[in-house]
Parts: sequence; structure tokens; C-alpha cells
Amino acid sequence: MTEPGDPIYLDHNATTPLLPEVVDAMVPYLREHFGNPSSAHVYGRRAREAVDRARAQVAALLGARAEEIFFVAHGTEANNLAIRGVAAALPEKRHLVTSVIEHPATTEPCRELEKHGHAVTWLPVDEHGRVRVSEAVAALREDTALVTLMHANNETGVLQPIAAIAREARARGVLVHTDAAQSVGKLPVSVEEFGVDLLTLVGHKFGAPKGVGALYVRKGTPLRPVLLGAGHERGLRPGTENVASLVGLGVACEVARRTVEGEAKRVRALRDELWERLRARVPGLALNGHPEERLPNTLNVRFPGVSGSALLTATPEVAASTGSACHAGEESASSVLTAMGVEPRAALGSVRLSLGRTTTHEDVVAAAEALIQCVVSGWLEK
Repeated sequence: MTEPGDPIYLDHNATTPLLPEVVDAMVPYLREHFGNPSSAHVYGRRAREAVDRARAQVAALLGARAEEIFFVAHGTEANNLAIRGVAAALPEKRHLVTSVIEHPATTEPCRELEKHGHAVTWLPVDEHGRVRVSEAVAALREDTALVTLMHANNETGVLQPIAAIAREARARGVLVHTDAAQSVGKLPVSVEEFGVDLLTLVGHKFGAPKGVGALYVRKGTPLRPVLLGAGHERGLRPGTENVASLVGLGVACEVARRTVEGEAKRVRALRDELWERLRARVPGLALNGHPEERLPNTLNVRFPGVSGSALLTATPEVAASTGSACHAGEESASSVLTAMGVEPRAALGSVRLSLGRTTTHEDVVAAAEALIQCVVSGWLEK
């Protein structure tokens, strides 16, 4: 809950506030319903029923079957289970395909497999941040086990042509995984329309708690567990379930299923107004990403002649982020933006403004004015 004087929150791609419905649904499972879902008595049965209900709610949002949903702690675990689990299940296939703009939760498992003898094709992206379908198809080999590509980029919001790539890959017997952490809850996402075998979902990106997520696994997909232990989640993910958070995840999915299209339309209009206000008064302002094929809530813009991090520091009225990293006091350009052909020094001027359910028209007006006033004051320099 925000407090008086708090900055305008435009960092919803980092995390989102809990939905009120989610909080209300979780409280009984934090107070009264404390049972272990694996216990046979009434306390355990109540917890198991809650977990089963959440599984059905997640499945309904994705257009999947409940038995195809496996609960995990976060997107990193889901991606590791998908990537490393497929590699372990298909030891004769030693090749993977991914892209150069993936989240570390994908790149690091792929690099680890490279160290142990797997070949990985790292697909480039075009100037808008999209993988070319033709290049993805050309990368497929007889020994390709998996194509793993994020649906929406966390920095630019750019959407990848997952359905087109999945259609070609699966026709050649290649499994497809998509990290949909940023898109589920912000856009309608259907596993059947995508045609994927595995899909990652993360709760805290759309109003559920941190520390809970899910991996969709199409029935029949070969997959080995990464963690070893008891037989939870049908043997794929051991560990006692986080019941209260799963209840919250289920409710967030139910809210998203009912409202995602209308909310996407509302937020897109606010995002576009923010862009127009900034562009009208900041000469040389540039958009990072595709003008249309991106998340409705995400605006990544490049301010000329300034540092994005310095701009945000000098604009305490706005809580947002940059795509660049800072090590030992030195900024480095976003690898996502440089992969798109943005010159590194120019990339340092980028700021990611990501809107959400709590963002209002008044927020957009105030945030735009604060950023504009800081830039036109003329004292910010790289």
C-alpha cells in the first residue's frame, strides 16, 4: 500500500502490488487453514482442496488442463525445470535454441548446459528486438531438443512470434518453451494458440505474491525433475506447497481471466498518452522496441544526452528503472538494447516505464511532467 508522498509507481514489470482480492483470499490460509496438503486428516484435506482449486484457476487462464500445471517457487525455477529438465530427459539430443535477449533465468541454464557439452544457438534480434522466424527455423537441427524464447521482453516489452516459431519447431519434433512471466496477466495467453510444450508463469508480475509461480507442461512432454525429494507435484517438483501463496496465485489468475482484455486496453491508452506527452516536449526522444508488438503497459524510451539512471535519481517523484546495470559505480549499457543495434552510449539514456492496474491518468500526467522538467532543466549529463 502506498503512503502519502510516495513516488508514482511505474515499475510494474519489476513487481506488482497484491490485488485486494488476493490478500483477502490468502488470509484464512495464513491464519486458520495451516494444514500440510500431503496430510490425510481434515487439516490436510482443506489445504489440498485449496491447492487443487488454484491449479484449476491457473489452467483456466492459460487454456490448459489442471494436470498440466506444476507449481514452483518462481520463474527462475520454472525456466530451469523446463530447460534442464528437457535436456535430462532427452540425453541423445544435445542442441538448444534461444535468443540473445533472454532473462538470466534462461541464459544461465543454457550456458551451464554449454559447459557440459550441449550446443546452444543464440539467435540475434532485429532493430525492434524481435527474433526472425526464418532464422529460428534455420537453426533447428536433428539433435535439437528445445527452443526456449521469452514471450515478452522484460525491458522493452517486445513480443516474440512464439506461435509461428512453435509451429515450425514442433513440426520437426522439437519441443518449445516460452517464458511468459511478463505477459501472463497483461495479455490473453493461450497455450493452444501459442502451440508450446512448456510455459513459465510468475505470480508477482500480475498481482499475486512473490515466491510462487507455475510451469505448464503439455501432457506427454518428456521432462525430468531438477530437484530431488518426495513426490510432490507428481514427482516433478518436491517440497511442501506454499498453500497461502498458491491460493493468491489462483485468485490473481481468476481476476486476470475476467479482466485482462479490458485492462490491457485501458493501460495501453495510458502508456500511449505518456509517450505522446514525453515525445512532444523532449526533442530527440526515441522508442526502444517495436511500435506495436509489445506489452500494452511497457514504454522503454531513450533520452538523448542524459543518463537514464541519473534522470531517475533526479526525479524522485517517479519510481521506475533502467535496463542498464551498474557495477562498481560504472554504468554498462543494456545488452538487450545493444543487441537491437542501439549504440552503447545512447543506450545509457534509456528508462523503462511500466504501468499497471494501479496507474491512473493523473499518474501519467504527473510522471510525464516531472521527467520533462528534469530533462529540459539542462543540467543532466552523462
